[in-house]
Formats: sequence, structure tokens, C-alpha cells
Amino acid sequence: MNDKKLNILVTGANGQLGCCLRDAAKASRNRYIFTDISDIPGLETTLLDVCNPDTVDIVADSENVDVIINCAGYTNVDKAEEETRLADELNSVAAGNLAATAKRRGALLIHISTDYIFGGDASRPIPEDAPPAPLGVYGATKLAGENAVRSSACRHIILRTAWLYSKYGRNFVKTMLNLTANHPEVKVVSDQLGTPTYGPNLARFITGILEGGIPEQTGTYNFTDEGVCSWYDFASEICTLAGNSCKVTPCRTADYPSRARRPHYSVLDKSLVKSTFGVAIPHWTEPLRECIAELKK
Repeated sequence: MNDKKLNILVTGANGQLGCCLRDAAKASRNRYIFTDISDIPGLETTLLDVCNPDTVDIVADSENVDVIINCAGYTNVDKAEEETRLADELNSVAAGNLAATAKRRGALLIHISTDYIFGGDASRPIPEDAPPAPLGVYGATKLAGENAVRSSACRHIILRTAWLYSKYGRNFVKTMLNLTANHPEVKVVSDQLGTPTYGPNLARFITGILEGGIPEQTGTYNFTDEGVCSWYDFASEICTLAGNSCKVTPCRTADYPSRARRPHYSVLDKSLVKSTFGVAIPHWTEPLRECIAELKK
């Protein structure tokens, strides 16, 4: 193990994954600097506008940063179809700014990406080198962010994840807990398949690979929990584990059209991340049980 403690800057630290990283970092030997565009009372936050390259440089230099974990981004999939410029700024331009800073400093950039860079026409788990084909602005701007990181030639790890949930922020689990507790029936689409990801699992993986110093392994990796389910399956399991009596009914995507198209199949293949980092990933139902128990406290 390298004895040097790393200075690790986290962007978007008040978002869902950022808050999970705050928890995971409590057990770390490294020093974490949590940044965001605004602060939240009770959370220690260094203000940072990731869209301003000069500010990114100033903060990274003043904190002598060795690693940048980029959790900042525009994540409202439907609204991105209208706010295309803002989505591009946060998902692509900001990624390029952080990558340029990482390159100049010789730092590692860990950049969070998404299953939405794929088109959804696969029928088996999607490997990292599958051709991207985003269906909307969100996926396209996230893909542009990946490309900006790669073209910078900075040392980087790109982590693609999907269906993220935790006790923090707004997410599908918290929405379904509320709906199934307060309605006799809810309809949920059953023709979109993917895999949920428990935020603390991803956060612990990220902090874990940095405990021994900057890892030699770089490149692009998929990270979600294991298994396959539809949003209907996911909602049904949430309702059951919560002990709610609501009837969860399957429906089709076509029955509830949205502004942005969603991939019908976005199950990511985790073989590479498991073999490279020796990580064990649980089936999605196990951490869901943990999360619901946490939310019920």
C-alpha cells in the first residue's frame, strides 16, 4: 500500500452519489474535498462551478488535488430535451474542464457516466466496447462528456452506471415507496429492462479502489448491481419489501409517452470491472432491502 494520503476532490457532492461518497469517505485514510455549485446547511461544501475552467484550476491547485471524482451533471432526462445547452454545459463541457485540469496536474479523473449512451436494442448484457447510440439529449451529452475525457489524454476511469438510488435525493425507490403507500394501484412500465444500482455500493467501490493509492487500472468500466429487471419488477419488489398493500400493475412505455425516449434494454455487463478490480457485486434485491430498512428508520 502507498503511504501517501490522496487529496480527492468530489464535484456534485450534494447530489445523490456525492452524498453517498460523503458517507463512504468517513472510513477512508484519504482526504476528501467536497464541492458543489451551492451549499446545503450542515454539509461542509467548497463552492465550485465546474463550468468555469479557471475556478476548477484554482480550487484543484489550492487543494493540491491528486484525484477528481466527477459526480456533477445534468440528470433530468426529459427536461434535457428542452434545456439542451445547459445539459451540454454540465455533462460535456464541464467534463472537459475537469479532464484538462487533471491532465495538467497529472491527476486521476474518475468520471461518472450512464447506460443512456446506448440505444437499447441489445438483448444481452452490454460490454464497454459496444457501439454507443444515445436516444436523446441526456445520453448524447453524457457520451460527449466521455469523449471529452478520453480526448484530453488525462489519466481516467469512466464508470457507467444505471438506475441509481439511495436514501438521498429524488429517486425511483423513494417515489415508489410514497406512491405504493398512498394509492390502491400504480402502473409501472414493464418493457424497459435494466439493473438498479445502490448508491452506497458504487460509492464504496470508488473510495475502496483509492485506498491503496492511485490505481494502475484505467479506462472505461460498467458498474451496476447484478441481475436484470424491469421498472415494474423493481416497483413490485419495493412495494413488497415495504409491506404496502398497493397493487402494482404492468403497462407499456407506449401507454405513457414521455418527452425523451428511454432504452428498452440497458443491462450493463460487469465482467470487466469484476475481473480488473476483484470486486464482488450483489444481486439488486439485496441492497434494495438494505435501503428500504434504512429509509424506514
